[in-house]
Amino acid sequence: MNTDPAMNPLGSTALPGGIRARLVPGINGLTMHVLEAGFEAPGRHCILLLHGFPELAYSWRKVMPALAAAGYHVIAPDQRGYGRTTGWDGGYDANLAPFRVLNLVRDALALVSAFGYCSVAAVVGHDFGSPVAAWCALTRPDVFRSVVLMSAPFAGPPALPFDTLAGAPQTVAPRSLIDHALAELAALPRPRKHYQWYYSTREANADMLHCSQGVHDFLRAYYHCKSADWMDNRPFRLQGWSVDELARLPTYYVMDLDKGMAETVAPEMPSSAAIAACRWLPDEELAVYSAEYARTGFQGGLQWYRCATDPASAADLLLFSGRTISVPSCFIAGRNDWGVYQAPGAFEKMQASACTRMLECHLVAGAGHWVQQEQAEKVGEFMLAFFRHLQ
Repeated sequence: MNTDPAMNPLGSTALPGGIRARLVPGINGLTMHVLEAGFEAPGRHCILLLHGFPELAYSWRKVMPALAAAGYHVIAPDQRGYGRTTGWDGGYDANLAPFRVLNLVRDALALVSAFGYCSVAAVVGHDFGSPVAAWCALTRPDVFRSVVLMSAPFAGPPALPFDTLAGAPQTVAPRSLIDHALAELAALPRPRKHYQWYYSTREANADMLHCSQGVHDFLRAYYHCKSADWMDNRPFRLQGWSVDELARLPTYYVMDLDKGMAETVAPEMPSSAAIAACRWLPDEELAVYSAEYARTGFQGGLQWYRCATDPASAADLLLFSGRTISVPSCFIAGRNDWGVYQAPGAFEKMQASACTRMLECHLVAGAGHWVQQEQAEKVGEFMLAFFRHLQ
């Protein structure tokens, strides 16, 4: 066997029973590392699970067995830029085009096609996987027949200026509001910055990969302070993209201007007793993440943020201005998750207009941002109830 971890699937000892890992070549220029459950019986409907940052396919390990037991073939890849998936360039000066969201949709489409599916029962995305899942459903509803979004609401495609020749009043572009708010954050008496723009900087990867506490302890503090275990996670709706509102977000979203993410979360490192008591992410499971990120670094995932903050990348999506997600949709997030509200108005717009067939919306008690890990049983129940409504 090859000694390079990227050339081998994740070992079975790291996975719950009924889940296997494999490498799938020829996926839009990638060899994708994929976890599977429910693969024993042919002819099952497929569910595709898309993880976020800083996560892996492994993040779905706690819900995959229940979905497979319900009769589905469940596929969860390490997405482009992550884990044991290869064929991507993680250099800061690399071409960013492969990390734009429509190419990530092509990755998903190529993967299900490689498995022999013309369509899947559902595409499910968490964190940054949520907008990818949303764009899968919006652009190819014939393939992705329903969608479950987790933790990151989808507000719809960017809007083109409308009826300008007739002199119709135009609202201020959200991008302009964001840029203005970012400048005002930096000018506060306590200068601040938004984490997505920090993640887009050249130094972000090295700040986390070579942080003083080490990758394992960095990830422990990061996962902890975005979970329901961190008592200060009591989210609420923000009134808009203003400096006063954004400054109310916790520092892992709106950071001190002179600090990186590892330095930001270090003071929230849980005690040894708290780590030992953490059932949703025991240290041996966290070690799977830390080993992978110590090997690959974080830049692959950070390329996604660079595309998200790049106006040229966002311009690609104007092609879909006015389109909505028309397939049945569901939203699931932790009740203690600031991700629901960090983009002011997105949660409401998702339900009111961006998803025209949103059948269910759940905020799960006892969960923060990592909802499918913190409350896996409840999330599995909600997902399966949604799928039953589609039958």
